[in-house]
Amino acid sequence: MNLNQITIPSLDLSKSIPFYQKLGLQLIVHTHAAYARFELPEGDATFSIHQVEKLPQGEGIYIYFELKNLDEYVAKLVKKGIKLEELPNDKSWLWREARLKDLDGNQLILFHAGKNRKNPPWRHKDS
Repeated sequence: MNLNQITIPSLDLSKSIPFYQKLGLQLIVHTHAAYARFELPEGDATFSIHQVEKLPQGEGIYIYFELKNLDEYVAKLVKKGIKLEELPNDKSWLWREARLKDLDGNQLILFHAGKNRKNPPWRHKDS
């Protein structure tokens, strides 16, 4: 099994599309006003947004984007005027993370985990 894409809701794609392009995603599909799909700089999975009339209730969606050069990437985003809620810092789960929210309140976590993403010291022994 391979992950094809993640799709998240948005109230206004005309604002969300430029936001994600500013993050570095490349727009590859935009056939109508209610749907857009992006290609990420690395990997095969894609990321899409679809327009909704109302966002889901609760904390929203958490989306993790892994980067090898997290600190450099975040510095470029800051220069572009993107506001982050949390600058890169080391976490107890052995990942380095930065956090921001998109225009619809979805939590975006930019991170670098290296081998610890899939093989942390506490990985289940039967896998």
